[in-house]
Amino acid sequence: MSYAVEDGVVRGRDGDIRIRDYRPANVTARAPFLWVHGGGFVLGGLDQTESEAPARYLAAAGHWVRTLDYRLAPNIGLFREPTLGPAPGRFPAAHHDVIDVATALGAESGVSVDIGGASAGANLAAGAVLAMRDGGMETPRSVVLAYGALHSAIPEDAQVESSLRGPLARWFFNPAMTRRMNVNYVGEVAGLGQAYAFPGGSDLHGFPPTLVLDASNDRLRGSGQAFAAELRSAGSLVNEVVVTGRHGFLGSPRRPPFATGMTAIADWLRR
Repeated sequence: MSYAVEDGVVRGRDGDIRIRDYRPANVTARAPFLWVHGGGFVLGGLDQTESEAPARYLAAAGHWVRTLDYRLAPNIGLFREPTLGPAPGRFPAAHHDVIDVATALGAESGVSVDIGGASAGANLAAGAVLAMRDGGMETPRSVVLAYGALHSAIPEDAQVESSLRGPLARWFFNPAMTRRMNVNYVGEVAGLGQAYAFPGGSDLHGFPPTLVLDASNDRLRGSGQAFAAELRSAGSLVNEVVVTGRHGFLGSPRRPPFATGMTAIADWLRR
């Protein structure tokens, strides 16, 4: 199916937010989909493959997809300890951007939107849903959380740890790296306990139906599985899918895990 790609701007509470719409000539999906890229809260944008490739896949299947260029926290690298304190792009900057774009998309379309994201983007999508619920706003129709960094510390899971294969998977998202990434995002250790910054472990009652999409060879699968269990305990409908592959597979459109993951997302959004 043919689709048009158009860049635009949403006026957010803190200024203009760049967006990109992927609009099919014939929209067949029930609701527009806001897709939020990952990047450890410090990398990525509208041209990132993890932003573009899923949006194009879904637009070709009849979905109106919107992506956004949310504000990024300071990029400290993988090994440096962050300098704490307020800084441009730190929480709640990206959090506000996602809420404001989701709200604008709902107002423009006239229906309850779907929302989803990958890695840090899954975190931002989930945090936005909680804030919209608590703020009396219309919550999304459904949610997609792909290999999400949903907890301030990844819940320990012996089965996940024993299944990791290769030195990169065994190192990536180790406790020290995850703590640096998350503290850098919020700017203070106390911020790790904020539910809107790290939704895992918080009150999830009223959370919309959710697809939790994880990678088999990824330590963050422990966060996804724990969040799915928390959602079920709160009474939410949850579908869990584990794709055979590594973290970030939605940024590799030529590899089989991308097709598997996108098929699961497209099936979920058509439900």
